[in-house]
Order: sequence, then structure tokens, then C-alpha cells
Amino acid sequence: MDSTLINIECVDEIADAVDRKAEVSAITEAAMRGEIADYKDSLRQRVALLKGVHADSTDGVYRERLKLNPGAAELVAACKKVGMKVLLVSGGFTYFTDRVRDELAIDFTRSNVLDIKDGLLTGQMVDQPWGDICDGEEKKKMLLQTCAQLGISPLQAIAMGDGANDLPMMSVAGLSVAYHAKPQVREQAMVAINEGGLDRLLEVLQR
Repeated sequence: MDSTLINIECVDEIADAVDRKAEVSAITEAAMRGEIADYKDSLRQRVALLKGVHADSTDGVYRERLKLNPGAAELVAACKKVGMKVLLVSGGFTYFTDRVRDELAIDFTRSNVLDIKDGLLTGQMVDQPWGDICDGEEKKKMLLQTCAQLGISPLQAIAMGDGANDLPMMSVAGLSVAYHAKPQVREQAMVAINEGGLDRLLEVLQR
């Protein structure tokens, strides 16, 4: 979701509340380029730096900084109009994915839960029934599970992303799309959108 469906990396913007954005952004950037092998560890490092941030900061990020990327609403609406289902998987946080899901009427989501105690972020995440962290392998698993639930082959799915942790999911889809992505992702995707909005995917689908 982050930097694909929306314009920001939410964890970086939350870190700005404690003047740690540069530190967190550096880890995020390295993880998205595929320079950090263990995505889960990189996310734990970043979330640990959020310890003590007031939970209200997430609301400020959502209201003041988070914007849908150009073409997001148009793409989702066009997909749903022809009966497609939309899955949002994110290495980010449910606070944001739930709101984007509701805004766009997205069908399925999976992401991470920030742990909050006494109104403050603890620097940890909450384990969920499916596992601890939504990383690249979890994104792939969720795509496969959703396809099975819908009774379709993964080859009938389209997977779009921008970072290295999207590659496992993209590798099992019938169409993989890199959106303003890191070089490694552009090289491995079937289609790369390097200019314009998300709705440029519609041009590909209409060919």
C-alpha cells in the first residue's frame, strides 16, 4: 500500500513525531531496495524507534499527510465495476489500511497492528491469528489464500507493488506490475508503470 496505493511510507511519517524520520526512512529505503534480507527484522527495528509516540500521531498522519496516489480510486472502481475483487496487503499498519479499505470499498486486507499501551506506542506489534508480521511471504500467502477462497487460479490475479517485499506476491500472479518501483522490482515485473497514475494499468488491461 505505502508508496503504491498511497503517497507516503506511514512508518516514516509517524517517526517524524519523535524526530526520527531520517533514521527510520533510511531503513525503509534499504528494505524496499532489497538490501535488507529480513524484512521482519527491518520492520521491528523501525517500529522500535516509535516507542513513546502518542497514538494520536497516527491520526495526524492519516488526516494531514496520507493521500491516495493519482488514479487509485479510478483503478479500484473500474476493477470492481467488472466484478473483480480487490486485495490490499501491506507491510504497514491496520490503522491506515482499514481506513483506505473503507474509503475505496476494498474487499480484503492484511497488515500489521501497532501495540498501544496507555495511549502510547510501545515500539512493538501485536501478533495476529495468521502470524506476526505481514512480510513478502505473508503477502504471497494471502494472495494465494484469497484466490483459493474465490475459486480462481493465481494466474487470474494481478499483483502490483513497488518494493522488494512485493516480489514473492508478484511471482505467483498471472500479471505482475511495478508501480514507480525500485529497480529490482521493475526488472522482475511483467509490466512497469514509471510515469502517470495507477489507472494507467487500465491501458494495459484494455490491450
